[in-house]
Amino acid sequence: MTMSRLIPHLVYPDWWLKRVLRPEALRRIEAVITASEAHHHGEIRFVIEATLDVMAVWRGLTVRERALEVFGRERVWDTEASNGVLIYLLLAERDIEIIADRGYADRVSDEDWESICREMETAFRAGQFEAGAIKAIERINDLLRTHFPLAGANANELENSVKVL
Repeated sequence: MTMSRLIPHLVYPDWWLKRVLRPEALRRIEAVITASEAHHHGEIRFVIEATLDVMAVWRGLTVRERALEVFGRERVWDTEASNGVLIYLLLAERDIEIIADRGYADRVSDEDWESICREMETAFRAGQFEAGAIKAIERINDLLRTHFPLAGANANELENSVKVL
């Protein structure tokens, strides 16, 4: 654990998230997710956390490990076709993790997911949080349309709202 990683978790208050991503921006992101899921059988879950518990950071909890915890807690893995995708944003570190369920293992490369994360991080560094999130959802939508095309009924298995922890 480095001090440079710990400091943002100490400095940024939870209300900071509401200044960066206002409720109307979260509603627009939700609308993009909802519209996206009308075109494929994939499921997208978007979760944002302002900061982590300081002791968790001190113990060395990585953003990836936290995203995996959230993936399980939000039951993104619990879709009929194993087609859930979690977009996890840790705002204090401006770090993004995309965790895709096993249905994507042989279909989408780690490089594809990583490319989407890097694009989001670039937008976030420029202060374009909403635009970066929406662009990432659009890119994921393209992947899901390719690998889980719409055919027949399309049940919505995961909430489309942006969850703020």
